[in-house]
Amino acid sequence: MLKEKEIVFATGNAHKVAEVDLIFQMPNIKILSLKDIQFTDEIVEDGLSFRENALLKVKALAKKGYTNIIGEDSGLEVEALGGEPGIYSARYSGEPVDHDRNIRKLLANLEGVENRKARFASIICYLENGIISYFEGYINGEITTDASGRKGFGYDPVFKPLNYEVTFAEMEDKLKSSISHRYKSFTELAKYLRSKNQ
Repeated sequence: MLKEKEIVFATGNAHKVAEVDLIFQMPNIKILSLKDIQFTDEIVEDGLSFRENALLKVKALAKKGYTNIIGEDSGLEVEALGGEPGIYSARYSGEPVDHDRNIRKLLANLEGVENRKARFASIICYLENGIISYFEGYINGEITTDASGRKGFGYDPVFKPLNYEVTFAEMEDKLKSSISHRYKSFTELAKYLRSKNQ
């Protein structure tokens, strides 16, 4: 049996919390969001990689005395654009964050480009009892020429996973959550927690 514990997920993104709730179903473990712990400080994500940004989130909460922390950074990497938007996925078109504007910029940058290969990446930094571990998840696919679908968030309307004929934004939540990059990284974390808390 797992020991009862609370883990703080360092995100204020309600979509991520909802997605992880579908993925991360473990007895006796409660995932808390930044809103749940009333954490309002700004976490500066100035790392040069998903891994560095995930670690920065963990460090920000560790300074407040939390000991079980999930820091996750994720984004879209497009092959023809040299990995852009990458760590700048959320603010690809500038501040404030505007998903529709980001999509318009991405499609404009890919206009006339035949290579539409892309992948979503999710990197987790997990802190427990002073020990840091990393978990990664990826899903390959391609960028469509037009946005399609109203589900999901971010670049979901223009990302079509490999071997699927619909975008993430056209998929039912349950299906997307069972194949997504975040599903893969959090599944690896869940395996780790089970092995540590049997």
